[in-house]
Formats: sequence, C-alpha cells, structure tokens
Amino acid sequence: MAALLRLARLLKCSPSGLLQISGTKRTGPPLRLLFSGPLGARGTGVCSRHISPVSGNASSRVWPYTAGCVRNYAVATEQKDEPGVTMRSNQAQQFDWALAKLDSSVRRTGRITETQLTRIFQDTCKKGYPSGNQALLLLRSCGSLLSEVPLEQRTELAHRVWEKLQELGAVYDVSHYNALLKVYLQNEFKFTPTDFLAKMEAANVQPNRVTYQRLIAAYCQNGDIEGASTILGFMKSKDLPITEAVFNSLVTGHAQAGDIESAKNILTVMKGAGIEPGPDTYVALLNAYAEKGDLDNLKKTIEAAESAECSLMDRDLMPVIFTLAKAGHQEHIPHMVERLRHERGYVPDAMNLCLSLITQGLEDTAFYILKNFPNLQSDGFNNEANLGNFFLRHCVNIDMSLEKICSFCKELQESNLHAAPTSFTLSVALETQKTGVVELLNGMQDLKIEPDGETLSHYVFPAFANIEEARHILKEAGISLASEDFFASKVRSLAVYNLAELHTLLSDPSCPATDLSVFRGSLIFGFKKSSDVESMVKITELLSKDQRFSKEGAKTSDTSSFFLYSFIDNMSEGEVHANKDKLRKYFNQLKDQNITVTLNIYRGIRNLLESYQAQELLKDVVALVDHDGVGSDAHRGHGAEGRVYALEKKLAKRKAENQPLGNMLKQTIQSLVAEENLVRALELKQEHEDEMMTPAYASLIGLCCRHNNVEEALNLKREMTRKDSSVKLDGGKYIALVQTLAKNDRMEEAVDILKEMKEKEVVLNDKHTTLFFHMLFSLATKGGAPAVQRLQDSMFTLGLAKPNSNLLSPLVTAYIESEDLSGALEAAIDCQKRYNHMPPIHRIIVALVEKGDTDLLQKAMDFVSQERGEMAMLYDLFFAFLQTGRYREARKIIETPGLRARAARMQWYAEKCINSNQIEPLEQMVDMTDKLFECDRDEMYSYLLRQYEATNEWKKAEGLWTKMQEENVIPRERTLLMLAKILKNNGQEVPFDVPETWYQEEAPPAEVKRAAPKPKVEEGTSSQGPSFQSPIIALCKKDKAQEALKMCKEANDNGLAFNAITYDHLIRALLAEGSFNDAMAVKDIATSRLPTFQMSSAANDLYIITNSMKGQANDALERVRSLLQAGQMPSQLAITRLVQALGNSGNVSGIQEVQALINGHSKVVNLSSMIFVNNTVMAHIKSGDVDSAIETLEAIYTNPDTQSQSMAFVFRKILEDNNEKALDKLSAMAERLANHFACYRPASDLFVQLLDADKVEDAKFMLARINALAEQTDALVSYMSQKSQSPGQLGKIKTLQSLIPDFADKDVVNTYLMKCHVTDKDFSSAKALYEEWQKSGGEIDKLSLKRLAMMYRESGETVPFEEPPESFKFYADKLRERRAKSQKKAET
Repeated sequence: MAALLRLARLLKCSPSGLLQISGTKRTGPPLRLLFSGPLGARGTGVCSRHISPVSGNASSRVWPYTAGCVRNYAVATEQKDEPGVTMRSNQAQQFDWALAKLDSSVRRTGRITETQLTRIFQDTCKKGYPSGNQALLLLRSCGSLLSEVPLEQRTELAHRVWEKLQELGAVYDVSHYNALLKVYLQNEFKFTPTDFLAKMEAANVQPNRVTYQRLIAAYCQNGDIEGASTILGFMKSKDLPITEAVFNSLVTGHAQAGDIESAKNILTVMKGAGIEPGPDTYVALLNAYAEKGDLDNLKKTIEAAESAECSLMDRDLMPVIFTLAKAGHQEHIPHMVERLRHERGYVPDAMNLCLSLITQGLEDTAFYILKNFPNLQSDGFNNEANLGNFFLRHCVNIDMSLEKICSFCKELQESNLHAAPTSFTLSVALETQKTGVVELLNGMQDLKIEPDGETLSHYVFPAFANIEEARHILKEAGISLASEDFFASKVRSLAVYNLAELHTLLSDPSCPATDLSVFRGSLIFGFKKSSDVESMVKITELLSKDQRFSKEGAKTSDTSSFFLYSFIDNMSEGEVHANKDKLRKYFNQLKDQNITVTLNIYRGIRNLLESYQAQELLKDVVALVDHDGVGSDAHRGHGAEGRVYALEKKLAKRKAENQPLGNMLKQTIQSLVAEENLVRALELKQEHEDEMMTPAYASLIGLCCRHNNVEEALNLKREMTRKDSSVKLDGGKYIALVQTLAKNDRMEEAVDILKEMKEKEVVLNDKHTTLFFHMLFSLATKGGAPAVQRLQDSMFTLGLAKPNSNLLSPLVTAYIESEDLSGALEAAIDCQKRYNHMPPIHRIIVALVEKGDTDLLQKAMDFVSQERGEMAMLYDLFFAFLQTGRYREARKIIETPGLRARAARMQWYAEKCINSNQIEPLEQMVDMTDKLFECDRDEMYSYLLRQYEATNEWKKAEGLWTKMQEENVIPRERTLLMLAKILKNNGQEVPFDVPETWYQEEAPPAEVKRAAPKPKVEEGTSSQGPSFQSPIIALCKKDKAQEALKMCKEANDNGLAFNAITYDHLIRALLAEGSFNDAMAVKDIATSRLPTFQMSSAANDLYIITNSMKGQANDALERVRSLLQAGQMPSQLAITRLVQALGNSGNVSGIQEVQALINGHSKVVNLSSMIFVNNTVMAHIKSGDVDSAIETLEAIYTNPDTQSQSMAFVFRKILEDNNEKALDKLSAMAERLANHFACYRPASDLFVQLLDADKVEDAKFMLARINALAEQTDALVSYMSQKSQSPGQLGKIKTLQSLIPDFADKDVVNTYLMKCHVTDKDFSSAKALYEEWQKSGGEIDKLSLKRLAMMYRESGETVPFEEPPESFKFYADKLRERRAKSQKKAET
C-alpha cells in the first residue's frame, strides 16, 4: 500500500500515459498491455451504474443487489471488552428486529427511510458495544438505499455512524472501508483517494481488489484518468485481474474528462481484451451521452446493445432518465420513457427514481414519470384509486411549497388518478408533525375538508396522547467456531472423496486418536456416494476394533453399530432402493469379517428398512446380530435365534399334548420370517399345513417375494385362498407380489392381482402409494417401458392410486433408460393430457440438449410453456444448458428481460449439483444470476461454500469473500461461519471477525442474591466500630450497593478500614447486581487493608455466577479450579450457571473439565448428570454442530439404563432461540427414538415444551405422529404439577386436557386444577370444581380439601365440610406416597 501511495503522490508532477487507447486523442501504449493474459468472461463488481456522477442517485440501480439482502448484513466483530450478558442479549434482539424491518422495507419498496435508519443507529449507540454486523448494516444503508435523503445528508450520516461506532469500540476491517467507498461513490462525495488509502494504512487495514476498483471509480467519477491509471498500474504489478467493472469506470472517466470518443472506444478495447461489454458498460456510455443531451447517440447506443444481444432492462434505462433530467435535457425524457417495457419490478424501481428526482429538486420530471405508471398503484400496490401516495408523502417530507403540492394534488384528482390527494397530504403532514395539529385542522376547514375517522384516530388523537412508541429489542446471533485442526479436516475430506486413502490413513498406527464424531457426517456422505464397498467394509471393521475412534469408555463395537444405524438413517427411501445391491454386498462382507451389531441397533435398522419398504435387505442385516451376551429368551426380540428356538420347543410340546397350534405356529413362522429364514419357515408350514392361519401365510408370501421366489409365493396364496376364499392380504403384500410377478415377466398374473385388490376392496393409503412408486421405478430402471405403462394404466383405471407427478415419473425414466427420447416426451405429454399431471421433465430436456435434437426440444419447450408458463419453461431450459455445459446459452436464458428469481427452483438445482459433486455448473449458475431480479445472492454464495467445504477448496472460498464485496452482498452469519471454518481448517487468516453470543439466564441477580448462603468469614481488625460499618451492611440489604460502595471508597480515602464481614457483604451485594468491576475494586481495598482477607463461599459462588452470566466463563472456570484445589466445593447453583455459560459459548471441553473436577472431588454435590449432558448438547448446537448433539443424546437414550432422563432444558432453549434447524433435527431424533427404540422421554419432553411455548398446533401434529405420547402419564402429570405451582397457568393444563382427555385419572387432574385455582386465588372456580367433583363421585383427596378450606376462611365464608386437621405437608406427603404405591402396582 505504501508503494501505491508513493506512486499516487508523484501523480501531480508526473502525468501518465498508461491509459493510452488507439484511436483516441491520447498517445502511448494501448490499454491491453496492462493485461498479463486473456481475461475470462464478464465479472461482477462495481459497475458504472453505481459510480457515475448521476447514477449514484438512481436508487433503483441497487435493487438487484439489495432486494432481500438487508437481513444478510451479518459480518460480525468480536469485541475485546464484552458487555454484560443482559446488554448483549437485549442488543441482539434489537438488531434482529432492525434487520427484519429493513429487509421488509427493501423487499416491498426497494428503499429504506432515514427515520428507520436513524432509530437503529441511536438504539445501537445507547446499547453500546456495537458489533461489526451493526457497523456494516448502518454504513451500507447510508448510500442509494436512502433515496429520499439528499446526497450531502447521506454522507454526513455515514461519517457520523463511522466516527460514533468507532468511538464505541467497533473494529473495522477492509469490508467496512470498502462499504464506505461504495457510499462515497453512490453519494457523489468528493474525496482524495490517496488520503483514503493513507487512513487505511494508518489503521493497519490492507486494501483488496474491491478497494482498488472503487478507487479507480472515484478517480473516474471526477474525470481524473491519470489518477485511475496509477491505481491500474499498481493492480497490474500485483497481478490483480482487470474486470469489466474497471472498464465501466473508464467509460465514465473519459466522458467526465470531456473525451467522449475515448469513452466510446473503451468498448473496442474490452473486446480486444476478451471481455464482451455488458449492460453496465452500455449504461455507462448512455449516461455519458445523456449528460451531453445527445439523443442521436443515445438511440444508436441502445440499438448497438440490442444488436450485440445485450438486453437493456427498465432498471438499466432509469439512470439514463435521471441523468437527462439532472443535466437539464428534459425534452429527451419522453423518448426514453417510451422505451420502458414495464417489466416485473418496474413499479418499485420507478418509485425510487421519482423519489430521487424529487430529492434533487426535479419534481416536475418525477411527476411526469408518475403519470406514466402502467397501472394505478399506491405504496402498497393494491389501491387502484390512489396513485402517488409515496410521491405526495415525500413532497411533504422535504417541505415543498404549498402551492406546488396543491398543484400536484389538483392534477391527480382531475385526472382521476387519486381519490383524495389533498386529504392524504394533510394526513401526512399531521403524521410527520410538519406543523401544529390545530393549524392543520384549521387549514382543512378552510379547504372545506372534514377529517375522517382514520385521520382523527391515527394522527390527531395520538398527537395529544403523548404515548411513547414501544422499543423493539434486537437480537444478535453469532457462534464462534472452535477451529478444527488440519488432520481432522483432512480426514473429513478423504471421507467424502477417497475411502481407500482414508482407510490407509486411519489404520496407520501413528494416526492420532480421532473421535468418530469429528468426521461421522462426512463418512456417511462418503459411504452414500461411494461404490468402493471393500473400503467401506475395512473402515467399518476399523471402527469396530480400534479404540482410537471411540469415545473414552465406550465399546468399539457400539461405535461401529451406531455408525451403521446412522448410515442407514441418513439415507432417503429413494437412496436405499437405488443402492440395494451395494448395501447387500456391504452387509454380506461385514458378516464375512465377523462385524456385528447389537440387538437394539438391529431393531432400529429393521424399523428403518421397513419404513423405507426395503424389507428384502433384512435377511442380510439380521445376519450381523451379535447373539452373545443377549439376555433371556424373553428379551431376545424379533429375529433372535433364542426366541425361535424357544418357540419351536413350545410348538413341539403343544403338538405332543394335542393342543391347538395355530397361534404358536403363527408366532414361530413370523419369528423365522423376521430372521429371513425362508427354508425353515417353509419346512414348518409343510409340517403343520392344517394348522396354518392367514397371518402366517401373509408373512410367508412377503418373505418369498423378498427372495424373488415367485412360484412359492403363488402356491402359498392359492393354498390360503382354498382355505378361505374371502380372505385378503394387506396392501403391502399384494404390491410386493405384483412387483415380483412383473420382475419375472408375468404381467398378466400381475394385472390379475391388481384386479383382485380392487375386487376385495383392499384398504390403501399413502404408504401404499409409495410402494407403488418403488415397484414401478424398479421396473423402469431396467428399461421396461411397456411393463410400467401396463401396470400404471391398470392402477389408475382400477382406482388403486391417484395419478401424480411422482407415480408418473417411472414411465419417463423407462423410456430414457431405453434411449427413446421421443417416447419419453410423448409419454410426458400423454400423462399431462390424460391425468392433468406432468412427470418431472428435467431429464428429458437434458437428454435432448445433449443429443442436439432441436425439433424435439422445441416441442418440449412449447409443451412446458403451454402447461406451466413461460417462466417455468425458461428455468427448465436454463438448468438443462447448465447441466450440459452450454453456459453461453444458459446466460442468454437467465438474462431474459422480466425474468425474476425463483428461489425454490434454484435451490433444487443447487442441491442437485452439491449432491452429485458438480462444481462447475453450480459456479456458473451463481455467476450468471448476479443481476437476476430478487435473487438472494447470499443464498447463492452459501451453496458454493457448502460445496467448497466438502471439497476443501479454501482458495476458491477465499475468492468468494472478495466477490461478495464486489457485488455489495452482505452475507448472513451462517455464510460467514461456513467461510471462517473453511479458512481456519486450512490454517488461513479469517479476514473478518466472528461473533460470540451469550444468552441471559432466567434468574435475575436479585434471585441469585437471595439464594446465596450467609458467609463464613472471620472478623478482622477495624478502626471503625459497628456504628459506621452497620450502615454499609444495611444499604447492601436494601439493594443499595452503589451507595454502600461510595461510602466504602470515602472511608478508604480517609484511611479507614472495615472488618472482613463488611467487605464481604459489599462484595456480594455488588456481584449480585452485576457490578463485577466494582466488586473486584472492593476486594482490592479489603486485601490492602486486611492482608489475610479471603472471599467467603457465598461471595465465591456469586463471583462464579456473575462471570458466567457476563459471558466470562473462562474466569469462572479458573475460580472453580482454585476453590477445588483449596478443598472448597462451589454451590450447586454456581456450578450449574458455569456449565450453562460454557454450553452457550460452545465450549464442550470446558464442560467435560468441570464434570471431571466435580467427580474427582471428595465432597459430593447434588448435581444431575443430565446438567452436563444437556449443556454439552447445547454447546454442540451453539457451535453449529447439531449432528454431534444428536449423537450425544442418542448415546443416552439408546441405553436402557438412562432412557428416563429428561432433555426438556434443551428443547426449551432451542425454542427460545427460535433455532428452527436444531429443532427440526432434534424433533426427528425424538420421533426416531420413539418409533424405533420405544424410548418416549425425548418426545414427551418436546411435546410439553411445545405446549408451554403455546405452539399448540405443533404439539397436536406431534401427537398425531406419535400416538404413544398420550400414554406417557408420568411426564404429563409432572408437567401438570409444575404448571399448577405458578399463577396464570390453568389454561395450559386445560389445553393438555383438550388434546389428551384421559391422560391421567380424573381425581389426579382435579387435584392439580384445584391447586391452580388456589394459586390464582380464584375462589369461585375452586368452589365450582369442588361441586363438580362431588357430583362425579370422585374421591377428593384431603390436600385439596385443606386448600379449599383455607380459601373459604380467607373469603370469610363458612367451610361446608369437615376440614382435615393435619398440616399441608402431612397431606402432601401422604398423597405422594399413595400415588407412588399405585404406580408401582400398575407397573407390576
């Protein structure tokens, strides 16, 4: 940078000929010599529409970049001096609210108001400790987004924001300086680029490519080509690419220097350098001609752009209109307005053009554009009788003359463009308080306008009520990422891309111990995409035998078992069916290597495969079950040899005793079926054919289908029908039989089975529709189009399934597999005509593009356009061109005028690219959509970062950071965390700060203080008697710690000392109110006066609690270490708060250390182990590693000894944090544990937390999916008991009753309802409940009678029953004891 500064300072005496262009008035070498090689396609970055003297005001120019991105302002700075936890929590909530407000404003209108921005700025300053997020949000909002604010005021606001936030401790990096440069350019602010660079150098901030590009734009904005050439030369020396943005600046620079010919010739130079001029370049040249009022060249340039297939959209032409108006060439504006096509997005862009014109004093031109709006639109775009509300509002806001406003109002009303413009304008004046309310009401009377009800209620009355507007609180979300070491990164990368090399690395004895959780997700992903089954088996074997990859104390066999379960669990139903052969080979090779799974894990895998309709794999999985160590036969479960053996013994015994064998035979055969033992099952059937029952036949038929034994399956069905012709199989067995028949080319018999299903009215549901799809798809992959067509027609004709896109897709797949593209397209068209559903057509279009069959492709496009609309057709074609590498054609498609972003379609294609590791098409899509209307650029970049993280391409990821700045994209925090992780994992410096978020604990300081025990300290010597010390202690007890502190300091200044108890009281009082620094100052005073002074146990506890709540968990942890070394045990509350703080900071190792310290101490503290488990889970979640959190919980809940532990704390926290991602994954885990392992505690905890958070619909949905929740009486009664202890909670118990009426005994529920009424002091409801209880004949417990009697006495009424004589505690204990006995009896 210093070298560049020196070059720039020489500029005054050494003009440069570096920018010499052939054919211009200058002499010297051509510009192409600046390039070290040919340039690629047109890049993104600063464009002329952003940097020209006129376009900075055309706020519509920024909407392609800002729409939907204001909420993305998430670059964060980690402050050196963290504020208190309460302040940070409140600040974070306020910030989230501000982001939402600004995002909504930009999406709706394309701008933000000065009032919104100023309010956020003031609130940020009041809260203090601004983060990098807030600084970047505020700075970037000071440019063209403020279309209603004059340029000078925007820049003044930017400077005020910069200086104030820096004063408050904000740390600026290069992105902040680049943002300030962007604001300068948009606001046409005159500054010296060399001074700007000098300030960056003084701040030790290195400029990047974006900085240099914007400095060139600044020079060119002032027509200073020499200055721009200096920067260009420096960029050349640094091998920085010269992008289209630089050329666009040069067009502007030459035009501003009066050399319009050189400006025009820049386009020729660009083409010689291999860069095609884009819309931005033509807009820069159009602005140059517009300043001159050269209409002929304006027309020629537009025609040149069109002939070059560079379509100029409405938002490209609007800056030209602005330039014409500002330069005084209004006579040419009608010609440009006629060229506007009123594309989608025209209205907000045109509104902002009008506002910018009004701000610049060009209201007549603005009014002309307003009158040419295509439709009568109000600010909300929905009131066709009120065009121009935004226009009139801005006229009032800038204090336009009354005569001028009245003339606009008159013309709007006479033209029937606005129903009541004068009334609206007066309302705005009242709302903005531009004048007194009384004066305005008088003015309305003079104009004979009566104020309507809305005006009175919204503007007049509030002006006299003086009601202060409620302040919304921001929430700042940030997780600091704990950096991963290089080895872990390497392991993850190999897990995804090279399993063989991964096995070589992990099997090396020198390989360090690495917990599987570090790379489990990557390994699962690698297993899913890899075809290297041998390496998969070797790695699984390594996990099952090598302790290095298991958690301390865990069995290696458990590690491999659970990994196997997770592998299957992470596969979708489609993936399982598509990889059946691979999975079967994998399971068989695992069996050959003697790798086993536990019985519990087998059950989970079995349930997964059954839910995926992939039962044919069960016989391969059951062979892996480890039967050693399994308990008695009663606990062996399905598929266990011991159970089968026991059943066969019982069967033989029953036969010997001539007893009926039906049920026992059915159980035995079903157990053999679960074990996939077809041979033995058929033998038993043969031996006891007369005793066979329908369920046994059904199970055997299903097993034969899985083994593709079609003859035996048909024989069994015939035998079953002979015994009872009315009997029918369930839908799943029928469909399996149809699939087996079709697979063996027995189509007539398959169709007959479908007909039988119709005749016997087999009940079918969505599950069976999915089975039909898999049946058809299995035939389609083998190219059997006729078979698929025949079965499909039969299914739909018989009404067994309703046509939909999913069921129709196998037919198209079958034709494509047969390479019959014409047939595939005809099939798709026929499906649409016959069933009004279109199969997925992407594969057809891709295949047609690859083949080059233009006639058939045109037919396909016409079909899609007719059925789904032109936009859907364009996206289909766009994705097909991307998929086939035809990027030039894809760019032409996505730049179609009027096309707007469809987030769902782009997400689908991005996910497709990521899953198939197609980097180049994804990169091209992200690059091509940079100007797409309403495209969420942060979302697009996040797709690329996900891909780069998987492939460990940190250089590409680093390049994205620069491109984001060039586009003026503000990334979400999620995106930044991804980028930071990639860079840290590769040992690279992160060019921005990553935030840490601390949460505020529920318990207020006062509660902590009340909970603190009395100190045990020895009195020291004191020069003051109790008469002086007592007021300090008294002040502390009255919560006036600051007054006590002042008194203490005065005494210390006068050389006076107190005893140890007084100092300790004051320290505890200050800590309890959160004044940590003041407390430590008192401690220093005490130590100086009393060398032997030590803080009491209570003070130490408060020290730990306060530090924990302030986010200083490391200091609190250090104090815990020192106390335990001294033989002191912190209180349960102190340890709990510390562990919670560590959890919220994502510090897993810290929690583990605390647990080890506590467990290793001789003194026992009454702490539940789940405090450590739950907060470890929260630490993983806060670090963004939800998968590790789930793994920790599943280890707890798949262990029968710990299945009853509660995780309600975790669900409550993620609901409070509104962490949808974590909630979705943990909800799925809870459902999986319930359905696959019969472990209902997590699901119960989530259910009651949803009720507690008033998410009744979510709770209802969960209850529908897990019916057994209604049977979890203990958890539900516990919730009811908890709610009854707090006032105002009766409604939640009533809600629970409405969802599950019979979850507990009526008397039990009434007991807690009575307690609620007592807690709420609702005597009338308590009496009504008592009367209802009596009428129902229920047994009223004495505790409820005792409570009700107390309410009667307090109300002054006579108790109508005999009051139980003992104490409340006595009856509470009795009731608890009785219910415990009742529960124990029920369990036995």
